[in-house]
Amino acid sequence: MASVVKTIIVDAPISQVFTYWKNFENFPRFMENIESIQVTGPDMTHWVAKGPLGVSVEWDAKTTYIEENKKIAWQSTGGNIETHGAVTFAEGGPNQTEVTVGLEYSPIGGALGEAVAKLFSDPEDKLEEDLNRFKQVAQSGDWNAAQS
Repeated sequence: MASVVKTIIVDAPISQVFTYWKNFENFPRFMENIESIQVTGPDMTHWVAKGPLGVSVEWDAKTTYIEENKKIAWQSTGGNIETHGAVTFAEGGPNQTEVTVGLEYSPIGGALGEAVAKLFSDPEDKLEEDLNRFKQVAQSGDWNAAQS
């Protein structure tokens, strides 16, 4: 399994940042390769990512742990990728939140696995880019999406 950890400071209160992140359906707004995330149960989501050559990559994920304003952890439960990880939230200063994402992943084998591997090529840069987009969205003050 490959792993990556990245941290970013968001200029917004921890409760708002956590609430926005906890709504997984917000992820396509800041995660470049994510087409959609659908909540399918109280702790289950279905993810669809853009793969190479127009092939979508799909998997289900289970939220394994939530501690309000502190941590969200997950693991995949099926589909084209095996992944697990956590995001933590900490006070980063007045009206600032430190967001740290750590994840491990391993694509399945075969041709589809190779497509998934390309999707996750250079994961550190992709995660950093996604976190920078998250910061822009989170700092924009558009918290209405967090409440939907």
